[in-house]
Amino acid sequence: MTIIEAPSVGVWDESRIRGDFPILARTVREGRRLVYLDSAATSQKPRSVLDAERRYYETANAAVHRGAHQLAEEATEAYEGSRARIAAFVGARPDDVVFTRNATEGLNLVAYAFSNATAKSIHGAVLPDGGARFVLAPGDEIVVTEMEHHANLVPWQELCAKTGAVLRWIPITDEGRLDLASMDSILGPRTKVVSFTHQSNLLGTINDVGALSRAARAVGALVVLDACQSIPHQAVDIPSLDVDAVAWSGHKMLGPTGIGCLWLRPEVAEAMTPFITGGSMIETVTMAESTFAAPPTRFEAGVPMVAQAVGLAAACDYLDELGMAEIAAHEQRLTRRVLDGLARTTGVRVIGPTDSHSRGSAVSFVVEGIHPHDLGQVLDDRGVAVRVGHHCAWPTCRRMGVPATTRVSPYLYNDDSDIDAFLAALDDSRAFFGVA
Repeated sequence: MTIIEAPSVGVWDESRIRGDFPILARTVREGRRLVYLDSAATSQKPRSVLDAERRYYETANAAVHRGAHQLAEEATEAYEGSRARIAAFVGARPDDVVFTRNATEGLNLVAYAFSNATAKSIHGAVLPDGGARFVLAPGDEIVVTEMEHHANLVPWQELCAKTGAVLRWIPITDEGRLDLASMDSILGPRTKVVSFTHQSNLLGTINDVGALSRAARAVGALVVLDACQSIPHQAVDIPSLDVDAVAWSGHKMLGPTGIGCLWLRPEVAEAMTPFITGGSMIETVTMAESTFAAPPTRFEAGVPMVAQAVGLAAACDYLDELGMAEIAAHEQRLTRRVLDGLARTTGVRVIGPTDSHSRGSAVSFVVEGIHPHDLGQVLDDRGVAVRVGHHCAWPTCRRMGVPATTRVSPYLYNDDSDIDAFLAALDDSRAFFGVA
């Protein structure tokens, strides 16, 4: 049974692409055209994704992996077929992709593998083969960067608090890039994990995965990558990256909410203890003990998010039909238009790289004399949806000397008119607050 149908997008056509997203046809704030520039927070969904999820519920909804009836068979086929499709999108094997609720859960899954293994080892419990690498001792070190989203910072802080490990971080420069020259003094023989973002959600900086991974490998550390802001926007072939775990979210890449993915290197997955236990993830169960299934099933306790997986697979179809290289080029052009417009505006400071080199489409900035929250409200009154605040990257804001920023983040369904509308609304805002 076919649940997922690929859209027919054809050549790049901005008006046609925009027409694929029903929500973009609505108006806001007393009839103003919606200019949606908050895709770094969550993306809008094309009709093909909405249709795929609804079609699953209408034709094949059942509990997967369990029932012997036809609906259950079709639901299982849709679920595992979606896993294969999503894995192919990032060049991976299906069995190496774990479905989670979101990237935050995926990162927590990896962090909890360390605290679980450490706790079990204290009491002499048997760990999976290779599980000793997840056992931490007081003084062992976890390394992150100063530009991490809270989802890739707080779990490691908690892990350190539970095990006595020490959290260290690679600083960022005034430009908003990593100070890679400091790595030799930060990474060492006690470094057990190096976890970092591929692309900053606040600064837009795209980090050098290869350089960071090589430094981590040199000290024998596990390498974890937060790819939430990269996989939706550029071609990412995970097996070609020298990393051990990659987390990303469906809702940022045109997919439904409630589903994320965690890719695990096979030998790493086999050595990990599960984060959540219960039904579906077991091999055998007695009243005294249980054994766990092989990955990825081991990490997918309970009823899975079948419809969301189907929708995310349809999102991968849509993205591939457009072409990730074409999407990246389109976004880079729009980002350049944003940066050029901000550079011409008096009193504006971009927080992060001001050029297009190794940077994504998320552009954060502050305007002298206007609090970001006030600016966001005035922009919204003019139909321009942006993000304001610390963007779940509070330490990064502190490092850059700002309490918050306004962030615009164009995506594939935006065009020049959206950027021009934002820049015009920004001028209006400056006049409104008397700082023009």
